[in-house]
Amino acid sequence: MNESTTSGKSLAGKIALVTGGSRGIGKAIALELGHRGATVVINYLKNHAAAKSTVEELNALGISCTRIKAHIGDEAAIESLVTKIDDQFGHLDILVNNAASGVMRPATELSARHWGWTMDINARGPWLLSVAAARLMPEGSRIINLSSPGATHVLPAYFAVGVSKAAIEAITRYLAVELGPKGIAVNTVSAGYVMTDAIDAFPDELGIREIASRPTPAGRVITAEDVSKVVAMLCSPDAEMIRGQVIVVDGGETLRRG
Repeated sequence: MNESTTSGKSLAGKIALVTGGSRGIGKAIALELGHRGATVVINYLKNHAAAKSTVEELNALGISCTRIKAHIGDEAAIESLVTKIDDQFGHLDILVNNAASGVMRPATELSARHWGWTMDINARGPWLLSVAAARLMPEGSRIINLSSPGATHVLPAYFAVGVSKAAIEAITRYLAVELGPKGIAVNTVSAGYVMTDAIDAFPDELGIREIASRPTPAGRVITAEDVSKVVAMLCSPDAEMIRGQVIVVDGGETLRRG
């Protein structure tokens, strides 16, 4: 049983799309939004088994959940994804741009193709999807983007991903102003080092797994559930006047990393 449901079914009747929602932080967000009453649409790209398993898990918990395959780096796929949601639900209340990818290499070892792939999925895709999804969004809707400390702190072999995360934080600010008149709030949650499959992308010699495993200044490691609760909070009516902000969820870790 999820212990975070202090706000009950505060998202009852809401339709939420979580990109990259079949695993890791995305799955935790899907679970949290579902526990709070939202109907959840999980977007995924390649891992059919994980997506199917997550949908079955949420359904078993009494959460209405479905899955739609789409490549967030492809403009036509984004339009198709939004059309399917429109056909099935008629509107969308919450968009969580969580899907991310990237090539972990220094700038001097990165190709233009690597750069393009990373930026398309991590920055261009969320921009295009947010604009397309906004067409289905009533007043009071929410768009939450996911970032990381690499947007503002230089991390080893993180060049393309870090730049893409800096871009998504800038996109958040611009969209918060542009979509504000429609009653759509746009914010970013920047997650610290959470022990998920994404950590495996870092070369072992960088010691990122060790950082993710050690207690933060808050006294423990960060979990995917910690991130999901902040995302859910930003989707609530209490967060109505939080616009264009980057909320860091890292237990204070970046404070001691400079």
